[in-house]
Amino acid sequence: MRLRTKQWLLDAAAIGVGTALVALGLAMFTIPNDIAPGGVSGLATALTHVMGGWMTVGAWSLLLNVPLAAFAWWKLGFRPLCKTLAATLLLSVLIDLLTLVVPPYTNNPLLAAGFGGAVMGVGMGVLFVRGISTGGTDLLTLLLNRVFPNLSLSTLLLCIDTLVVVFAVIVFGNIEIALYSFVTIFVTSKAIDGIMQGVDHTKVLYVITERSEALLEKLAMEMGLGVTALPARGGYTGRDKQMLMVVTHRSDFAKTLGLIKSIDPAAFLIVMNATEVHGEGFKEIK
Repeated sequence: MRLRTKQWLLDAAAIGVGTALVALGLAMFTIPNDIAPGGVSGLATALTHVMGGWMTVGAWSLLLNVPLAAFAWWKLGFRPLCKTLAATLLLSVLIDLLTLVVPPYTNNPLLAAGFGGAVMGVGMGVLFVRGISTGGTDLLTLLLNRVFPNLSLSTLLLCIDTLVVVFAVIVFGNIEIALYSFVTIFVTSKAIDGIMQGVDHTKVLYVITERSEALLEKLAMEMGLGVTALPARGGYTGRDKQMLMVVTHRSDFAKTLGLIKSIDPAAFLIVMNATEVHGEGFKEIK
């Protein structure tokens, strides 16, 4: 029960912080500059303009999300969507609230596109880490993926965002809107990747060595690392060796590298990044 309560508290905190950052990026940077950053929020920005502002961006976002959420509820059930629905409702409220209280930045549209994308990307990354989305095109992409299983989620999402940007260009009558919008979309995606990889980012080391036993003992005893030993044979020397596969957290990488070099300075190392590692000592397998 305590673990479940902790998870709910973390989800609630992620929804609060994540939606606040997304709403801030929209209210302060993209909406005042007529930038449509893809998705439902971009479509809502364009619709607010074309309809003369009789409905706010937050209201349009909520209205557009209703049929998507209803259809997703029918297809996926309520449990997978309850947190997403909470984030969607809160985001719609915060967009309109922050639009009233946050001073808009309109001095430089390019800076607005970049900073708006960064702030929104961090907010969306916080939500995605907890398995939560803000609804809209995330839900639509998930549903379309069932119809077009051969297309990746990122491809479908890019197609939808492109259509939204094209619609915004037609509405605003300005090709620069598309350019700024694509800047925002690009920066948002990179910020999301940064947040996601910052949580799970690890290093994988492949160590080819003739001193495998000494390395195994040191890595296990001094650093508590699990090591997988694989037989190897030198193609040039013809000597039998072992290749050790070691997975270490980014914070321990320098220490691990130094320990390996201290035992076998002649070891041959290949270092790779791993954005996710599941198992003991890392992310829990679900």
